[in-house]
Amino acid sequence: MTESLSVVPEGYHTVTPWIISAGNTAAVIDFLVEVFDGADLGRMETDGVIGHAEVRIGDSVVMLFDKPEWARTPSFLRLYVADDAAVLARAVKRGSRVVTEPTELFWGDRVSRFSDPFGNLWWIHQRVAAPVGEELDRRLRDPEFVANMDYVQGADFSPRG
Repeated sequence: MTESLSVVPEGYHTVTPWIISAGNTAAVIDFLVEVFDGADLGRMETDGVIGHAEVRIGDSVVMLFDKPEWARTPSFLRLYVADDAAVLARAVKRGSRVVTEPTELFWGDRVSRFSDPFGNLWWIHQRVAAPVGEELDRRLRDPEFVANMDYVQGADFSPRG
Protein backbone atom coordinates (compact mmCIF):
# COMPACT_ATOMS: atom_id res chain seq x y z
CA MET A 1 0.00 0.00 0.00
CA THR A 2 1.35 3.43 -0.96
CA GLU A 3 0.78 6.34 1.42
CA SER A 4 -0.19 9.63 -0.16
CA LEU A 5 2.46 12.30 0.06
CA SER A 6 1.37 15.71 1.34
CA VAL A 7 2.12 18.67 -0.89
CA VAL A 8 3.40 20.60 2.15
CA PRO A 9 5.57 18.81 4.72
CA GLU A 10 4.15 18.49 8.23
CA GLY A 11 4.99 21.51 10.37
CA TYR A 12 5.35 23.88 7.41
CA HIS A 13 2.94 26.13 5.51
CA THR A 14 2.49 26.89 1.84
CA VAL A 15 4.65 30.02 2.09
CA THR A 16 7.95 29.98 3.99
CA PRO A 17 9.97 33.20 4.26
CA TRP A 18 13.75 33.39 3.98
CA ILE A 19 16.03 35.78 5.82
CA ILE A 20 19.36 36.08 4.02
CA SER A 21 22.28 37.65 5.88
CA ALA A 22 25.76 38.76 4.94
CA GLY A 23 27.29 36.59 7.64
CA ASN A 24 25.34 37.23 10.82
CA THR A 25 22.66 34.55 10.58
CA ALA A 26 23.61 33.16 14.00
CA ALA A 27 22.87 36.56 15.56
CA VAL A 28 19.57 36.79 13.64
CA ILE A 29 18.58 33.36 15.00
CA ASP A 30 19.36 34.50 18.57
CA PHE A 31 17.24 37.62 17.93
CA LEU A 32 14.27 35.59 16.65
CA VAL A 33 14.45 33.17 19.57
CA GLU A 34 14.48 35.99 22.15
CA VAL A 35 12.10 38.51 20.57
CA PHE A 36 9.48 36.12 19.18
CA ASP A 37 9.94 33.17 21.56
CA GLY A 38 11.16 31.28 18.52
CA ALA A 39 12.54 27.76 18.52
CA ASP A 40 15.90 27.15 16.84
CA LEU A 41 15.18 24.03 14.77
CA GLY A 42 18.77 23.58 13.68
CA ARG A 43 21.43 24.85 11.38
CA MET A 44 23.95 23.52 8.91
CA GLU A 45 27.23 25.39 9.23
CA THR A 46 30.54 25.02 7.40
CA ASP A 47 33.60 27.09 8.27
CA GLY A 48 31.49 29.63 10.21
CA VAL A 49 28.99 30.15 7.37
CA ILE A 50 25.41 29.01 7.92
CA GLY A 51 24.20 27.37 4.73
CA HIS A 52 20.73 26.57 6.08
CA ALA A 53 18.88 27.19 9.34
CA GLU A 54 15.28 27.11 10.50
CA VAL A 55 13.46 28.87 13.33
CA ARG A 56 9.85 28.20 14.26
CA ILE A 57 7.88 31.30 15.28
CA GLY A 58 4.39 30.41 16.41
CA ASP A 59 3.07 27.94 13.85
CA SER A 60 5.42 28.98 11.05
CA VAL A 61 8.99 28.26 10.02
CA VAL A 62 11.42 30.96 8.89
CA MET A 63 14.45 29.75 6.97
CA LEU A 64 17.77 31.55 7.09
CA PHE A 65 21.23 31.42 5.58
CA ASP A 66 24.43 33.44 5.21
CA LYS A 67 25.43 34.80 1.83
CA PRO A 68 28.43 37.04 2.58
CA GLU A 69 29.06 37.95 -1.06
CA TRP A 70 25.54 39.28 -1.71
CA ALA A 71 24.45 42.87 -1.33
CA ARG A 72 22.29 43.49 1.73
CA THR A 73 18.91 41.83 1.19
CA PRO A 74 16.39 43.00 3.83
CA SER A 75 13.35 40.90 4.63
CA PHE A 76 9.89 42.34 5.24
CA LEU A 77 7.83 40.13 7.54
CA ARG A 78 4.39 40.41 9.16
CA LEU A 79 3.54 38.45 12.29
CA TYR A 80 0.43 38.06 14.40
CA VAL A 81 1.33 37.90 18.08
CA ALA A 82 -0.56 37.56 21.36
CA ASP A 83 1.21 40.49 23.08
CA ASP A 84 2.46 43.16 20.70
CA ALA A 85 3.78 45.42 23.48
CA ALA A 86 5.98 42.65 24.90
CA VAL A 87 7.35 41.72 21.46
CA LEU A 88 8.11 45.36 20.65
CA ALA A 89 9.81 45.87 24.04
CA ARG A 90 12.02 42.80 23.52
CA ALA A 91 12.89 43.97 20.01
CA VAL A 92 13.89 47.42 21.25
CA LYS A 93 15.93 45.86 24.06
CA ARG A 94 17.82 43.90 21.36
CA GLY A 95 18.64 47.07 19.39
CA SER A 96 15.65 47.50 17.06
CA ARG A 97 14.38 50.89 15.91
CA VAL A 98 10.64 51.54 16.28
CA VAL A 99 9.18 52.64 12.96
CA THR A 100 5.51 52.76 13.97
CA GLU A 101 4.24 52.86 17.55
CA PRO A 102 1.37 50.44 18.34
CA THR A 103 -1.67 51.85 16.55
CA GLU A 104 -5.16 50.40 16.26
CA LEU A 105 -6.45 50.37 12.68
CA PHE A 106 -10.05 50.25 11.52
CA TRP A 107 -10.21 46.53 10.77
CA GLY A 108 -9.32 45.57 14.36
CA ASP A 109 -5.56 45.01 14.38
CA ARG A 110 -3.16 46.99 16.53
CA VAL A 111 -0.07 47.37 14.37
CA SER A 112 3.50 48.39 15.07
CA ARG A 113 6.65 48.13 13.00
CA PHE A 114 10.32 47.93 13.80
CA SER A 115 13.58 47.65 11.93
CA ASP A 116 15.86 45.08 13.52
CA PRO A 117 19.63 45.56 13.93
CA PHE A 118 20.17 43.45 10.78
CA GLY A 119 18.11 45.68 8.44
CA ASN A 120 14.92 43.58 8.33
CA LEU A 121 11.51 45.21 8.78
CA TRP A 122 8.85 43.59 10.96
CA TRP A 123 5.12 44.31 11.05
CA ILE A 124 3.67 43.20 14.40
CA HIS A 125 -0.10 42.70 14.53
CA GLN A 126 -2.29 41.93 17.52
CA ARG A 127 -5.99 41.36 16.93
CA VAL A 128 -7.87 43.61 19.39
CA ALA A 129 -11.32 43.86 17.74
CA ALA A 130 -13.35 42.07 15.10
CA PRO A 131 -15.63 44.70 13.58
CA VAL A 132 -18.04 43.64 10.85
CA GLY A 133 -20.81 45.20 8.81
CA GLU A 134 -21.92 48.65 9.95
CA GLU A 135 -19.30 48.78 12.72
CA LEU A 136 -16.52 48.20 10.19
CA ASP A 137 -18.00 50.87 7.89
CA ARG A 138 -18.24 53.32 10.83
CA ARG A 139 -14.64 52.67 11.87
CA LEU A 140 -13.43 53.14 8.30
CA ARG A 141 -14.74 56.73 8.37
CA ASP A 142 -14.04 57.49 12.06
CA PRO A 143 -11.59 60.45 12.23
CA GLU A 144 -9.50 58.64 14.87
CA PHE A 145 -9.00 55.61 12.65
CA VAL A 146 -8.41 57.81 9.58
CA ALA A 147 -5.65 59.63 11.52
CA ASN A 148 -4.23 56.31 12.68
CA MET A 149 -4.03 55.06 9.10
CA ASP A 150 -2.41 58.33 7.98
CA TYR A 151 0.21 57.92 10.73
CA VAL A 152 0.99 54.30 9.81
CA GLN A 153 1.08 54.95 6.07
CA GLY A 154 3.15 58.11 6.50
CA ALA A 155 5.96 56.51 8.50
CA ASP A 156 9.39 56.07 6.91
CA PHE A 157 9.81 52.31 7.01
CA SER A 158 13.01 52.08 5.01
CA PRO A 159 15.23 49.52 6.72
CA ARG A 160 18.49 51.07 7.88
CA GLY A 161 20.08 48.22 9.78
